[in-house]
Amino acid sequence: MKNSKLKEQKLSLIGSISLGTGVMIGAGIFVLMGQIAELVGDLFPLAFVAGAIIVGFSSYSYVKFSNAYPSSGGVVKFLSKSYGPGTTTGTFSLLMYVSMVVSESLVAGTFGAYTLRLFPEGYAGYASVLGVLLIAFAYIINISGNKVIESFATFTAILKVIGITVLAISGLLISGLPNITGSYIAESSVNVPKGFGFVAALALSVLAYKGFTTITNQGGDVVNPHKNIGKSIIISIIICTFIYVTLSLSVAGGLSISEIIKAKDYALAAAAKPVFGELGSLLTIMLAIIATVSGVIASVYSASRMLKMLSNMKQVPNLNKLGNAKSPALIFTVSLAILLTILFDLTRIASIGAIFYLIMDIAIHWGLIWHLKNKIKFNPIIPILAIVVDVIVLGAFIYIKFLNDPFVLVIAFIGIILVILGERLFMKSHTDSEGKMHMGMDDE
Repeated sequence: MKNSKLKEQKLSLIGSISLGTGVMIGAGIFVLMGQIAELVGDLFPLAFVAGAIIVGFSSYSYVKFSNAYPSSGGVVKFLSKSYGPGTTTGTFSLLMYVSMVVSESLVAGTFGAYTLRLFPEGYAGYASVLGVLLIAFAYIINISGNKVIESFATFTAILKVIGITVLAISGLLISGLPNITGSYIAESSVNVPKGFGFVAALALSVLAYKGFTTITNQGGDVVNPHKNIGKSIIISIIICTFIYVTLSLSVAGGLSISEIIKAKDYALAAAAKPVFGELGSLLTIMLAIIATVSGVIASVYSASRMLKMLSNMKQVPNLNKLGNAKSPALIFTVSLAILLTILFDLTRIASIGAIFYLIMDIAIHWGLIWHLKNKIKFNPIIPILAIVVDVIVLGAFIYIKFLNDPFVLVIAFIGIILVILGERLFMKSHTDSEGKMHMGMDDE
């Protein structure tokens, strides 16, 4: 009876895909499109294609890890299997966790930007307030149980996938394919080699797809995880690639690059207005609200489970000692997301998230190649290519940010140093006289 009840609480393959696409579509379509266009101009639809190719290489390692070690800790479990207990695993795990919370904040901020399009301009400063309210709502949904989360995620995923697909195809039919010239030069790219801005923009396009990694955090909650996690990752990426590319072509056909950049925080709504009129713009805003709501819920779900796994493995302090609060990992996750939503604008949130994610992604591939080559069967060429591409894209993105917004790099650097120092100090707190760290490595 107990096993039957436990099985009923498991997420299905469809539920897993819904949560994955929920995280990915929430930010990628509705805000990153404008930021990418700011770097590459009318080439931004191609940036989404290139981003999908990069993520295709990257996802290979996650699928192999998920098939071998399905776990609610996802990336944490993968890193622990690669590097063992200690500062290295803890540092890269926390970078991934923070990048996930950053994504929550990004999507919440996007929700605020689009929702404010329904109000007079005098309310323009309330985007972060709306974002905070959405995160609070996501907390309520997440404490309601897996079945509530799955039902909500599945319903909203179907609505937004169908709605956005119809919007994209209709837009293409009405406005036609855009004229892509590649003549745009971003202000930050004036003194750099031709094409450099496009490479840097790939960091943001990759961020648009990074939601697939949150699927790995569902390992302990999915039916038949050894097969379904990998399937869910692949299917989610395919769905999002089709939607991103189709819709970006539609937007490029409906607005000039200057118009897209001007409305970068709500580019999709701005693109719908000249094509479909006021009603089309309103429907787009409603789709954005649905997509961002489901995106935050799915992201909170995955990030909180990752933090719980870190706590169980003693890579962070024991969250259960924080009192009698229900789901302390969930409370901490939404609190951090709220703080980021209040402190940073959407462009800087996206930039910090991209840097943290790419660093962690390199560590995942490196761990598979050098530490698990005798335990997991895989083709080493693919993760090696993923590392090379990650390094190139990260380097280009950092240089572009150094030129036009060095404050982002300062914040990212301080964040990384604090994570390393904090993790090292905590590791010492449970290292015995023989230098061994007593970790909860086999909790799942």
